[in-house]
Amino acid sequence: MIGHAGRGSNMLALAQNIKSDPNMTLATVIAPNMSAPGVIAALDLGYPVQHVPYEPKETYTSRLLEALNEVEWVCLAGFMKLVPIAVIQRFRGRIMNIHPALLPKFGGKGMYGIHVHEAVIQAQEKESGCTVHHVSEIYDEGEVILKATCPVLPEDTPETLAAKVLKLEHLSYFRALQKVIDGE
Repeated sequence: MIGHAGRGSNMLALAQNIKSDPNMTLATVIAPNMSAPGVIAALDLGYPVQHVPYEPKETYTSRLLEALNEVEWVCLAGFMKLVPIAVIQRFRGRIMNIHPALLPKFGGKGMYGIHVHEAVIQAQEKESGCTVHHVSEIYDEGEVILKATCPVLPEDTPETLAAKVLKLEHLSYFRALQKVIDGE
Protein backbone atom coordinates (compact mmCIF):
# COMPACT_ATOMS: atom_id res chain seq x y z
CA MET A 1 0.00 0.00 0.00
CA ILE A 2 1.46 3.33 -1.00
CA GLY A 3 0.31 6.40 0.87
CA HIS A 4 0.91 10.10 0.92
CA ALA A 5 1.59 12.56 3.69
CA GLY A 6 -2.04 13.01 4.77
CA ARG A 7 -4.12 11.75 7.65
CA GLY A 8 -4.22 8.27 6.09
CA SER A 9 -7.80 7.33 6.88
CA ASN A 10 -8.27 5.34 3.64
CA MET A 11 -4.97 3.57 4.13
CA LEU A 12 -5.84 2.70 7.73
CA ALA A 13 -9.37 1.53 6.86
CA LEU A 14 -8.05 -0.67 4.07
CA ALA A 15 -5.22 -2.02 6.24
CA GLN A 16 -7.63 -2.91 9.06
CA ASN A 17 -9.92 -4.73 6.63
CA ILE A 18 -7.00 -6.63 5.12
CA LYS A 19 -5.77 -7.58 8.59
CA SER A 20 -9.22 -8.96 9.47
CA ASP A 21 -9.34 -11.17 6.35
CA PRO A 22 -7.59 -14.53 6.88
CA ASN A 23 -6.91 -14.81 3.13
CA MET A 24 -5.00 -11.52 2.85
CA THR A 25 -1.78 -10.13 4.22
CA LEU A 26 -0.71 -6.51 4.37
CA ALA A 27 2.82 -6.71 3.00
CA THR A 28 3.89 -3.12 3.60
CA VAL A 29 2.85 0.49 3.80
CA ILE A 30 5.11 2.76 1.76
CA ALA A 31 5.34 6.37 2.78
CA PRO A 32 7.23 9.40 1.49
CA ASN A 33 6.85 11.18 4.84
CA MET A 34 7.38 9.23 8.04
CA SER A 35 5.88 11.98 10.20
CA ALA A 36 2.48 11.98 8.47
CA PRO A 37 -0.40 11.21 10.87
CA GLY A 38 -1.46 8.13 8.89
CA VAL A 39 2.05 6.72 8.92
CA ILE A 40 2.41 7.27 12.66
CA ALA A 41 -0.93 5.52 13.18
CA ALA A 42 0.18 2.61 10.95
CA LEU A 43 3.37 2.24 12.98
CA ASP A 44 1.40 2.40 16.24
CA LEU A 45 -0.84 -0.41 14.95
CA GLY A 46 2.20 -2.52 14.12
CA TYR A 47 1.90 -2.38 10.33
CA PRO A 48 5.17 -2.71 8.40
CA VAL A 49 6.14 0.68 7.00
CA GLN A 50 8.89 1.54 4.53
CA HIS A 51 10.14 5.05 3.90
CA VAL A 52 10.52 5.85 0.20
CA PRO A 53 10.94 9.61 -0.22
CA TYR A 54 9.98 11.24 -3.52
CA GLU A 55 13.45 12.70 -3.89
CA PRO A 56 15.93 12.30 -5.39
CA LYS A 57 13.83 11.70 -8.48
CA GLU A 58 16.51 9.61 -10.20
CA THR A 59 16.34 6.89 -7.56
CA TYR A 60 12.68 7.10 -6.58
CA THR A 61 11.42 4.56 -9.13
CA SER A 62 14.09 1.98 -8.33
CA ARG A 63 13.58 2.42 -4.56
CA LEU A 64 9.82 2.08 -5.01
CA LEU A 65 10.17 -1.08 -7.10
CA GLU A 66 12.53 -2.52 -4.49
CA ALA A 67 10.03 -1.76 -1.71
CA LEU A 68 7.31 -3.50 -3.72
CA ASN A 69 9.44 -6.58 -4.38
CA GLU A 70 7.30 -9.00 -2.32
CA VAL A 71 3.95 -7.39 -3.18
CA GLU A 72 1.20 -8.92 -5.30
CA TRP A 73 -1.30 -6.01 -5.34
CA VAL A 74 -0.67 -2.28 -4.95
CA CYS A 75 -3.32 -0.01 -3.42
CA LEU A 76 -2.70 3.71 -3.55
CA ALA A 77 -4.14 5.81 -0.75
CA GLY A 78 -3.55 9.54 -0.91
CA PHE A 79 -0.80 9.19 -3.49
CA MET A 80 -0.68 12.57 -5.22
CA LYS A 81 1.81 11.95 -8.01
CA LEU A 82 1.73 10.02 -11.25
CA VAL A 83 2.94 6.50 -10.61
CA PRO A 84 6.24 5.85 -12.39
CA ILE A 85 5.76 4.00 -15.69
CA ALA A 86 8.02 1.14 -14.57
CA VAL A 87 5.75 0.52 -11.56
CA ILE A 88 2.60 0.61 -13.70
CA GLN A 89 4.16 -1.82 -16.17
CA ARG A 90 5.23 -4.24 -13.45
CA PHE A 91 1.84 -4.19 -11.72
CA ARG A 92 -0.50 -3.60 -14.69
CA GLY A 93 -3.95 -4.78 -13.68
CA ARG A 94 -2.80 -5.13 -10.06
CA ILE A 95 -2.47 -1.47 -9.05
CA MET A 96 -5.50 0.47 -7.94
CA ASN A 97 -6.49 3.83 -6.50
CA ILE A 98 -9.57 5.41 -4.96
CA HIS A 99 -10.94 8.77 -6.04
CA PRO A 100 -13.43 10.87 -4.01
CA ALA A 101 -15.83 11.45 -6.91
CA LEU A 102 -17.58 9.55 -9.66
CA LEU A 103 -15.13 9.22 -12.51
CA PRO A 104 -14.72 10.19 -15.29
CA LYS A 105 -16.19 13.48 -14.08
CA PHE A 106 -14.13 15.45 -11.57
CA GLY A 107 -10.92 13.53 -12.11
CA GLY A 108 -7.46 14.39 -13.32
CA LYS A 109 -4.65 16.62 -12.15
CA GLY A 110 -5.72 19.02 -9.44
CA MET A 111 -8.89 17.11 -8.61
CA TYR A 112 -8.17 15.97 -5.07
CA GLY A 113 -9.37 16.68 -1.56
CA ILE A 114 -11.85 19.48 -1.03
CA HIS A 115 -11.36 20.70 -4.63
CA VAL A 116 -13.31 17.69 -5.89
CA HIS A 117 -16.28 18.32 -3.62
CA GLU A 118 -16.31 22.04 -4.44
CA ALA A 119 -16.45 21.16 -8.15
CA VAL A 120 -19.27 18.64 -7.62
CA ILE A 121 -21.37 21.19 -5.74
CA GLN A 122 -20.58 23.98 -8.21
CA ALA A 123 -21.71 21.72 -11.08
CA GLN A 124 -24.99 21.14 -9.19
CA GLU A 125 -24.62 17.38 -9.39
CA LYS A 126 -27.41 15.39 -7.75
CA GLU A 127 -25.09 12.50 -6.92
CA SER A 128 -21.50 12.02 -5.90
CA GLY A 129 -19.49 9.20 -4.39
CA CYS A 130 -16.21 7.42 -4.89
CA THR A 131 -14.57 5.41 -7.64
CA VAL A 132 -12.01 2.66 -7.24
CA HIS A 133 -10.08 2.19 -10.47
CA HIS A 134 -7.03 0.55 -11.96
CA VAL A 135 -4.09 2.91 -12.30
CA SER A 136 -2.84 3.87 -15.73
CA GLU A 137 -0.32 6.35 -17.06
CA ILE A 138 -2.92 9.16 -16.88
CA TYR A 139 -4.47 10.54 -13.68
CA ASP A 140 -7.82 8.89 -12.88
CA GLU A 141 -8.32 7.30 -16.32
CA GLY A 142 -7.81 3.63 -15.52
CA GLU A 143 -10.58 1.08 -15.83
CA VAL A 144 -13.27 1.46 -13.15
CA ILE A 145 -13.50 -1.42 -10.68
CA LEU A 146 -16.27 -0.16 -8.40
CA LYS A 147 -18.35 2.96 -7.75
CA ALA A 148 -20.37 3.86 -4.66
CA THR A 149 -22.80 6.77 -4.62
CA CYS A 150 -24.51 9.18 -2.27
CA PRO A 151 -26.93 12.03 -2.89
CA VAL A 152 -25.73 15.62 -3.04
CA LEU A 153 -28.28 17.57 -1.02
CA PRO A 154 -29.05 21.27 -1.51
CA GLU A 155 -27.68 22.01 1.98
CA ASP A 156 -24.41 20.12 1.40
CA THR A 157 -21.16 22.04 1.69
CA PRO A 158 -17.86 20.74 0.35
CA GLU A 159 -17.06 19.62 3.90
CA THR A 160 -20.33 17.73 4.51
CA LEU A 161 -20.10 16.11 1.09
CA ALA A 162 -16.48 15.12 1.77
CA ALA A 163 -17.56 13.44 5.03
CA LYS A 164 -20.28 11.42 3.24
CA VAL A 165 -17.93 10.37 0.46
CA LEU A 166 -15.18 9.42 2.91
CA LYS A 167 -17.53 6.93 4.61
CA LEU A 168 -18.16 5.37 1.20
CA GLU A 169 -14.43 5.24 0.48
CA HIS A 170 -13.71 3.36 3.70
CA LEU A 171 -16.23 0.69 2.73
CA SER A 172 -15.58 0.56 -1.00
CA TYR A 173 -11.81 0.18 -1.28
CA PHE A 174 -11.71 -3.19 0.45
CA ARG A 175 -14.73 -4.41 -1.54
CA ALA A 176 -12.96 -3.44 -4.75
CA LEU A 177 -9.77 -5.22 -3.68
CA GLN A 178 -11.75 -8.38 -2.92
CA LYS A 179 -13.48 -8.08 -6.28
CA VAL A 180 -10.25 -7.93 -8.31
CA ILE A 181 -8.57 -10.66 -6.30
CA ASP A 182 -11.59 -12.91 -6.86
CA GLY A 183 -11.46 -12.11 -10.58
CA GLU A 184 -14.92 -10.54 -10.72
